[in-house]
Amino acid sequence: MKFKAEIDVMPLDALLDPQGKAVTGSMNNIGLSMIDGVRIGRHIRLFVEAASKEEAESRVDEACKKLLANQIMETYTFHVDPA
Repeated sequence: MKFKAEIDVMPLDALLDPQGKAVTGSMNNIGLSMIDGVRIGRHIRLFVEAASKEEAESRVDEACKKLLANQIMETYTFHVDPA
């Protein structure tokens, strides 16, 4: 079966996010001062061939740990659904 994975990778809350800080600062300049705490991350979509949803989730988790996310600086979440 083919599955689609939607992965979100974000910087750890304890780490500085320069892009998020710049966007937060710009919100005030465009009249949106009520918005703060912006964090910038990545969204990744991929397809995986697997016998079951559990196997697909395992493969996506492995891909995140080995390549897609730097676990020292980032955290990740994902959802896997049939494609």
